[in-house]
Amino acid sequence: MRNNGSKMQQLPTHLAGLVARCDLRRGEPANRDRAVGVPGGMTTNGTYEAYVVREVGDGQFAGRLETKDITDLPAGDVLVRVRYSSLNYKDALSASGNRGVTRRYPHTPGIDAAGVIEMSDAEEFAPGDAVIVSGYDLGTKVPGGFGQYIRVPAGWVMKLTPGLTLRESMILGTAGFTAGLMIHELLEAGTEPEQGEILVTGATGGVGCFAVGILAKLGCSVVAVSGKDDAEALLKPLGAKEVVGREAFAAGKGRALLEGRWAGVVDTVGGEALATAIKSTRPGGVVTCCGNAASPELSLTVYPFILRGVTLKGIACQHYSLSTRRLILKRLANEWRLDGLDDLHKEISLADLGGAIDQILAGRLHRRAVINLDR
Repeated sequence: MRNNGSKMQQLPTHLAGLVARCDLRRGEPANRDRAVGVPGGMTTNGTYEAYVVREVGDGQFAGRLETKDITDLPAGDVLVRVRYSSLNYKDALSASGNRGVTRRYPHTPGIDAAGVIEMSDAEEFAPGDAVIVSGYDLGTKVPGGFGQYIRVPAGWVMKLTPGLTLRESMILGTAGFTAGLMIHELLEAGTEPEQGEILVTGATGGVGCFAVGILAKLGCSVVAVSGKDDAEALLKPLGAKEVVGREAFAAGKGRALLEGRWAGVVDTVGGEALATAIKSTRPGGVVTCCGNAASPELSLTVYPFILRGVTLKGIACQHYSLSTRRLILKRLANEWRLDGLDDLHKEISLADLGGAIDQILAGRLHRRAVINLDR
């Protein structure tokens, strides 16, 4: 650890001994027999609770609460006590053993985490700072937000955006951030409310709900597509002008081009819905896409692109700079802030995660699941 003495002076008394016990960079114990003070959530012997997924044989995976040791965490500049996390579809894939998301098990998922820095080897962060970590390799390659502690590189960490609480930042989480990025790309491409309707597919999902609400707040005429029976009850209050069923939306399947209707598109599901959206986008329109819950396949001709000049813009959150992340989160906390954030989520504990994961994989999770790691 660099400047160990000065960092020790910055730490609260209850953490000073822990620095001596564990090298922050390497995650190596110094003296396991030494009596030390420990951060909140961690026991006096340096352990904490985490939801761990293990392969239990024959390609089957199961998750459960386990007690972990702080020295099990990987190397990193910053140790964060996680207060809140959120459940994303990607987390559910990791928890179900999807090797395209997570290759090595046992593993702790959770691509989102909000909490307080307990120890830092980075000059820009100090113990007590409220921070957010989302994306990068968190929860896929390294232990994620479904554990009470994470240790990560400083470059992954952002200070909590003014105007948001830790809990609110996780109600938004990767879903809200992704919706914000997609709308940001539409606006950067010159899309304006007066140009026509904006389509949102997978509208009852996390990204879709936020996209519908933000676009409506910006004055756009939003048409939402969903296969859920109760979609109207959720989406109309968020500002959707029209809600279209999944089957009705796919009625033009098989045609190379459809009547141009959409000035812009936020697609969250991929597959046939994305193909239909592209084929029915107006000349010069922009289609943003971020997911493959329906299918990773895309079957269509080049005609929407060479005859109408449609643009397809993929959104990969992990590749956006910290400056862009800060800009989007600032907007989400201020001019894009949705009323009734509390209505878009339910709070659960680590012990509830297994059931929530089953629900999101089955398409039955109707509100964002925010995990309170202090419950």
